[in-house]
Amino acid sequence: MIRPALTATVSALLTGLLLASPALAHDNGEGLVGETDDVIITLFSLGVVVFFFVVVCLGSFIQSRLERRKEQRKAAKLRQRTGW
Repeated sequence: MIRPALTATVSALLTGLLLASPALAHDNGEGLVGETDDVIITLFSLGVVVFFFVVVCLGSFIQSRLERRKEQRKAAKLRQRTGW
């Protein structure tokens, strides 16, 4: 059952790759922004570093807020327990 689906997916992917490579090679290897030089590579790499820095900081902030809410909920549940 999985094997025909996997075969169809792989064959569709390979067909797409074979058809796409000649279509994208018409401009002597220039990218979407023109000729690639050191400035473009440097700025793109800096953008990648900044993106992951922001993602890590944002994820840490969200996790700390969620942990604080969890601890408050646990403390409220403990305060409600009374008796034996």
